[in-house]
Amino acid sequence: MSSETSRRGFLRTGAAAGAALAASSLRLPGAHAAGSDEIRIGLIGAGGRGRGAVENALAAADGVRLVAMGDAFQDRVDEARERFSSLGEAAAVPQEACFVGLDAYQKVLASDANYVILATPPGFRPAHLRAAVEAGKNVFTEKPVSVDAPGIRACLETYELAKRKGLGIGAGTQRRHEAGYLELMKRVKDGAIGDIVAARCYWNQGSLWNKPRQDGWSDLEWQMRNWLYFTWLSGDHIVEQHVHNIDVVNWAMGAHPVSAVGMGGRQSRIDPAYGHIFDHFAIDYEYENGTHLMSMCRQVDGCANRVAEDIQGTLGRAETQSSAESYRLTGPNEWRFREEQRNPYEQEHVNLIASIRAGAPLNELKAVSESTMTAIMGRMSAYSGVALTWEEALASEGSLVPAKLAFGDFPTPQVPRPGKVS
Repeated sequence: MSSETSRRGFLRTGAAAGAALAASSLRLPGAHAAGSDEIRIGLIGAGGRGRGAVENALAAADGVRLVAMGDAFQDRVDEARERFSSLGEAAAVPQEACFVGLDAYQKVLASDANYVILATPPGFRPAHLRAAVEAGKNVFTEKPVSVDAPGIRACLETYELAKRKGLGIGAGTQRRHEAGYLELMKRVKDGAIGDIVAARCYWNQGSLWNKPRQDGWSDLEWQMRNWLYFTWLSGDHIVEQHVHNIDVVNWAMGAHPVSAVGMGGRQSRIDPAYGHIFDHFAIDYEYENGTHLMSMCRQVDGCANRVAEDIQGTLGRAETQSSAESYRLTGPNEWRFREEQRNPYEQEHVNLIASIRAGAPLNELKAVSESTMTAIMGRMSAYSGVALTWEEALASEGSLVPAKLAFGDFPTPQVPRPGKVS
């Protein structure tokens, strides 16, 4: 999960990939106001990322407004309305269009929104995606899109359903909309570094936020408010956060890995307040052509930090260092990106909205599903100590998300022990 600083730190001016699509004369297919290409946002999940996504979408194009929102908790809705109050009429949602509870998403989907933003904890994502597409909505979904293999299989079915219905699905893998990454990947695909022979990716940083338990919170509410620390909600940080870097390597390879063997543990963040997830992972992925990816992620204070991808070819190397906004190639085709670029958290909405209005909606669900499954496969191997193939991992029946949820008792799962779990 990127910090607000990193989300806002990109330059908002200059040329942006795909911006030329955003012509105001294009029309929105499907449900819309008569003769209008208006984008009507329904927000599902009114926490920090959901609020940020609404602001990004409002800044991305004209003719966009927020018409409904929902969250499991009243205070989140209230905080969102307060934050949006400075944005004018485009974000002025009436009280009767604000919904609270575990079923709030259904009420948002029943509104006249035609562009739904999904920003709840990832454990809810497969069900919310399916419901949104069945309701005929275009969707912007945050990453990751599941926490387990059954959820990924459901997402792949939803991908096909959205294609048949002509609906757009954009994903929060914003690097795929970032000018520097797009220019770098074009050169990699054109052979500037030769054949890819190895890759490395990292998301190593310090600890993240934690919300102390309050009087009156049930087990379920406490876990949902601290969703990062529970695998059934977040997928663990390799899935929730490191999926960004894994996605970049899959993008470069044009494929997902065929196997993984990994390790990890919980050595620093051991207090029960931090749920049951690991605080570090290291995964060796192998692709079909024999290329290996060494993937590392860590959330431990006082250690060396790095958020980056390195892709080694026979002629040179493609390197990124996200914190420094650096994209470069080394070798005989040396290159460095030096242009200004629009905030990619806006650009992904620019591109999705433009594609919908053009009648050729983007559908990024398959790609983000495969990258999410890559991260899930790594976690499964690290939790169990077992080497896994893609087919074995994807076929897993281990569903982490309960079929029915209600506020009340909800025991914390045990911390995984490699060699002791399947």
